[in-house]
Amino acid sequence: MAPVVDRLKTEYEGVVEFRLINVETDAEGAQIANDFGVQYVPSFVLLGGDGAQRDLLVGEMTEEQLRAALDALK
Repeated sequence: MAPVVDRLKTEYEGVVEFRLINVETDAEGAQIANDFGVQYVPSFVLLGGDGAQRDLLVGEMTEEQLRAALDALK
Protein backbone atom coordinates (compact mmCIF):
# COMPACT_ATOMS: atom_id res chain seq x y z
CA MET A 1 0.00 0.00 0.00
CA ALA A 2 2.92 2.37 0.60
CA PRO A 3 3.55 3.13 -3.11
CA VAL A 4 -0.15 3.86 -3.64
CA VAL A 5 -0.33 6.14 -0.61
CA ASP A 6 2.87 7.93 -1.66
CA ARG A 7 1.47 8.63 -5.14
CA LEU A 8 -1.84 9.88 -3.78
CA LYS A 9 -0.10 12.01 -1.14
CA THR A 10 1.66 13.86 -3.93
CA GLU A 11 -1.44 14.06 -6.13
CA TYR A 12 -3.70 15.38 -3.34
CA GLU A 13 -1.16 17.70 -1.72
CA GLY A 14 -2.89 20.81 -0.42
CA VAL A 15 -6.30 19.11 -0.67
CA VAL A 16 -6.03 16.08 1.62
CA GLU A 17 -3.83 15.75 4.69
CA PHE A 18 -2.37 12.27 5.07
CA ARG A 19 -1.25 11.08 8.49
CA LEU A 20 0.47 7.73 8.60
CA ILE A 21 0.36 6.17 12.05
CA ASN A 22 2.09 3.00 13.17
CA VAL A 23 -0.32 1.55 15.68
CA GLU A 24 2.11 -1.20 16.69
CA THR A 25 5.00 1.00 17.86
CA ASP A 26 3.35 4.32 18.71
CA ALA A 27 1.25 4.42 21.90
CA GLU A 28 -0.53 7.60 20.77
CA GLY A 29 -1.19 5.96 17.41
CA ALA A 30 -2.66 2.92 19.14
CA GLN A 31 -4.97 5.21 21.11
CA ILE A 32 -6.07 7.01 17.93
CA ALA A 33 -6.78 3.65 16.29
CA ASN A 34 -8.81 2.61 19.31
CA ASP A 35 -10.76 5.88 19.26
CA PHE A 36 -11.79 5.25 15.64
CA GLY A 37 -12.42 1.53 16.11
CA VAL A 38 -9.56 0.45 13.86
CA GLN A 39 -8.83 -3.25 14.31
CA TYR A 40 -6.98 -4.20 11.11
CA VAL A 41 -3.94 -2.94 9.23
CA PRO A 42 -4.07 -1.29 6.82
CA SER A 43 -7.07 0.88 7.64
CA PHE A 44 -7.84 4.36 6.40
CA VAL A 45 -9.96 6.69 8.50
CA LEU A 46 -11.30 9.46 6.26
CA LEU A 47 -12.28 12.67 8.03
CA GLY A 48 -14.07 15.69 6.64
CA GLY A 49 -12.83 19.24 7.06
CA ASP A 50 -14.86 19.44 10.25
CA GLY A 51 -13.00 16.48 11.75
CA ALA A 52 -16.01 14.17 11.59
CA GLN A 53 -15.40 10.63 10.40
CA ARG A 54 -16.76 10.18 6.88
CA ASP A 55 -15.51 6.70 6.06
CA LEU A 56 -13.41 3.80 7.31
CA LEU A 57 -11.65 1.71 4.68
CA VAL A 58 -10.19 -1.59 5.82
CA GLY A 59 -7.66 -3.76 4.04
CA GLU A 60 -5.66 -3.62 0.86
CA MET A 61 -7.26 -1.71 -2.00
CA THR A 62 -6.36 -0.48 -5.41
CA GLU A 63 -5.21 3.04 -6.13
CA GLU A 64 -8.50 3.62 -7.96
CA GLN A 65 -10.55 2.52 -4.94
CA LEU A 66 -8.66 4.79 -2.57
CA ARG A 67 -8.80 7.70 -5.04
CA ALA A 68 -12.58 7.27 -5.38
CA ALA A 69 -12.99 7.38 -1.59
CA LEU A 70 -10.88 10.55 -1.38
CA ASP A 71 -12.80 12.18 -4.22
CA ALA A 72 -16.08 11.40 -2.44
CA LEU A 73 -14.94 13.66 0.42
CA LYS A 74 -15.14 16.76 -1.78
